[in-house]
Amino acid sequence: MHKFFKLKGLKINPSKFTNLGDIIHHDKDPNKLALIDLGGENGTRQYTYYELNELCNSVARGLEIQKIPKGSRVAILSENRAEYLFAYLGIMRAGLVAVPVNYKFPQEMIEFILDDCDASLVFCDLKRESMVPRNIKKVVFNSNNKQGFDSFIHRGPYNTVMPKPDDPAMFMYTTGTTHNPKGVILSHYSHIWTAEMRLGKNDWSKHRYLIAAPMYHQNALALTKLSIIAHATIILLPKFTVKTYLSSNEKYRCTWLTSVPTMIAMILEDKELFDKTDFSSVEFLRMASAPVSENLMEEIHKALPNVKVSNGFGTTETGPITFGPHPQGIKQPSISVGYPHPAATLRLVDGDNLNADKGVLQIKSPGVMVGYNKADTRNPPLTNPFTNDGFYITGDVFYRDNNNFHYFVGRSDDMFHYSGMNVYPGVIEQLLETHPDVQQAVVVPVSDKITGQKPAAFVVKKKNSNITARQLRQFCLKKAPAYQHPRWIWFLDLLPLGSTNKIDKNNLTLLAQQNLYT
Repeated sequence: MHKFFKLKGLKINPSKFTNLGDIIHHDKDPNKLALIDLGGENGTRQYTYYELNELCNSVARGLEIQKIPKGSRVAILSENRAEYLFAYLGIMRAGLVAVPVNYKFPQEMIEFILDDCDASLVFCDLKRESMVPRNIKKVVFNSNNKQGFDSFIHRGPYNTVMPKPDDPAMFMYTTGTTHNPKGVILSHYSHIWTAEMRLGKNDWSKHRYLIAAPMYHQNALALTKLSIIAHATIILLPKFTVKTYLSSNEKYRCTWLTSVPTMIAMILEDKELFDKTDFSSVEFLRMASAPVSENLMEEIHKALPNVKVSNGFGTTETGPITFGPHPQGIKQPSISVGYPHPAATLRLVDGDNLNADKGVLQIKSPGVMVGYNKADTRNPPLTNPFTNDGFYITGDVFYRDNNNFHYFVGRSDDMFHYSGMNVYPGVIEQLLETHPDVQQAVVVPVSDKITGQKPAAFVVKKKNSNITARQLRQFCLKKAPAYQHPRWIWFLDLLPLGSTNKIDKNNLTLLAQQNLYT
């Protein structure tokens, strides 16, 4: 196991919580509604905080009966549902390490993850049961046989295991766009700190959080823990669709909508259904995991004028505590991710310049991972992602303005070269999305023997638009350097989404090559 980093030199702030699996306030109303689950087979299920606590304990007791050694990894392979949350928290209460697995990965990649983390057991739903290798024990959420969840759990009290602050609580695997996924080791302290830091001194117990992003991804999982530590209520969807997201928001009077930007873009695109939906209960809309265009942000503010809208930035390795509001109350520009959070130390690095106005973001905070799990022969050798002075190197390029608001430019490994010039797809995407006829845009590189790579774009037009590819190319030529304009533009009705509801750029890169050479 590679442990490139521990909590050396970082102040451990006192907390009433020690185990990430037990972040329930036991001194608050146990009869408060904790979870409304829309992911079961027999209709809506509701659980109070008392019931949530009891079921998490029941999982931990069931795991203890299995005599799995402390520190062993237990995976979860399932759509969102109540049992997912019980298992996730119960695993950690038992002193084991929870490993949420992306069930949308191909079978080979799922098997890689289960092998890489050395899973002792897998919790899964019935749809994913066949994906679990035969040599690994499994517990099936919606099964009535001896391998079923109800047969596995053991009711009764449980004394939660008290880990050390930097003991692993969970492994979160990256999306593996260029190679096999990497197992990110996250400690108990790091995500207790993250949840408490997000909550601050706010009383958010009245809120109802609508969560539809998959719980194998940080976006949903971190917000789920925020809701629990706030003693609020989670409305949990098994997966995202426009119809169920909007109907659930209205039916359950949600106050806090959570999403990735592509989900909100799809919701706004269905204008007829959007206009029929009652949003009067909504106070906050939180987006994360991808950049937001200025056009989309303007549309959101116009459609939901009374809602406080934010787009956060975070990585699997660092968590969501990176940026926040300006300390002097200066209004945040719509496409900025915010001002450096006071609890995190950030810097932009360009070569030897450690204080650049544009460069790769480096972060140091208690929310940063412990390290990556063991390297595998099927992966390229893992390089140390930390600097000698303890900063995590994100690989994300940002620039900052005079007020120290930061703006996402793109991934350093997404950057490509055209005739010696550095081209960031995100810059061209933002430019295209300033055009009033463009709903969304994605830019990918296309190989060229002479220049290296040229930009190509896929665009979703706004309804009733007659804009042509030639007109959009001319628009880009007028607004930006010639090397940045997309040489080819293709129109799509919808952009393909990957397993975390972000746009699938790998698929679009292949499609661009096919369009050119077939």
